[in-house]
Amino acid sequence: MKANVTMTVRTAGQNFAVIDIKGEINAFAENALMDAYTQASSTAARSIVLNFNGLDYMNSSGIGLLVTLLIRAKRQNQRLLAFGLTEHYQQIFELTRLNEAIGIYATEEAALAAG
Repeated sequence: MKANVTMTVRTAGQNFAVIDIKGEINAFAENALMDAYTQASSTAARSIVLNFNGLDYMNSSGIGLLVTLLIRAKRQNQRLLAFGLTEHYQQIFELTRLNEAIGIYATEEAALAAG
């Protein structure tokens, strides 16, 4: 089975790289997510912003990938920020305490202002 996700990396200002996520984050999304992170990191961004507006589905494997991403970002002294999470996924971030490590914002503007 192949990944049902596309990730587009764009810069937002000098210190930010935004990863626009469309589709599903599960075990099959690992290569797409890590490739997008590598591309985002190549911009010398201090903060990586995950745009979840296009997220259709995320399971526990997807949460695990976000933890892996978080560890990589911390090693590079980068902050991980997110916006566009539905209420359901905001609750999952709270339950898993990911919200303590990844800044969660309502909009891209709010995430960029906080970063």
